[in-house]
Amino acid sequence: MRLSRFWNLMEGEFGPSYAHVLADTLVLSAHQLTARQALESGVAPREVWDAVCDQQEIPAERRLGEDVPPRR
Repeated sequence: MRLSRFWNLMEGEFGPSYAHVLADTLVLSAHQLTARQALESGVAPREVWDAVCDQQEIPAERRLGEDVPPRR
């Protein structure tokens, strides 16, 4: 997963403003770092996203983001 996809998923799930607040304040149990710190220290965006989802109890059906129709 690219970092841009991580932020798209975060903003899609939590809203454009709160996603960044959450990334700065939510300490991920698996890493003992905030989501942003984990990303900055080299943890893969997919791993951080999965940890955020686990900790925030995001259901599996919402973890891939919104269904967006393909461009024509």
